[in-house]
Amino acid sequence: MQEALEDEYFAAKLIFSDEATFHLSGKVNRHNVRLWGTENSRAIVALERDSPKRNVFCAISQTKLYGPFFFCEKTVTGTSYLDMLQLWLFPKLAADSGDFVFQQDGAPPHWNINLRRYLNNELRHRWIGRVGEDGVALFTWPPRSPDLTPCDFFLWGYIKDRVYVAPLPRTVVELRERIDAAVMTIDRMMLQNVWNELDYHLDVCRVTQGAHIEHL
Repeated sequence: MQEALEDEYFAAKLIFSDEATFHLSGKVNRHNVRLWGTENSRAIVALERDSPKRNVFCAISQTKLYGPFFFCEKTVTGTSYLDMLQLWLFPKLAADSGDFVFQQDGAPPHWNINLRRYLNNELRHRWIGRVGEDGVALFTWPPRSPDLTPCDFFLWGYIKDRVYVAPLPRTVVELRERIDAAVMTIDRMMLQNVWNELDYHLDVCRVTQGAHIEHL
């Protein structure tokens, strides 16, 4: 990936993507946020059970953020994810440039057989992700790599810092409005800085040979 990103034309084609869950109660999705400490705090935090939530998708390029897209379903499935790609994201990407490289992580909805067939047919050697025996991806993606995508190391933390401020949103509609407003504050200069940070994250992973990294 680092070698490929040395080509500025490849960097301009690359689209990272991810989903995150926003709970009305302020509960943070453990898959998008990592908290590190030198010792066990032994603290107990009470959280509302089955708090209303919205599942949100975004994609990010070197110069543009696509989204947010709000899934109607309580749980993102392979079918709903594929529908979103076909009907919402890929038409937007094609309108900007038909020559793009799409990245996704190894989340269960992304492993749907129909989805992988679609990516193999429509984006042959132009997608990055978890690959099966018959996959024709450009690269495979590490199965546990939350610090390698701009969505994880920048986007979701940035948005949640602006959504979950006192007083917390009282309704799902207000939650969605705050997410929209937070996304609107991300400009082209911020995205360029994030892209520069990406190379650093990749380099740390390379130097440690993929070992566990507590913080960057």
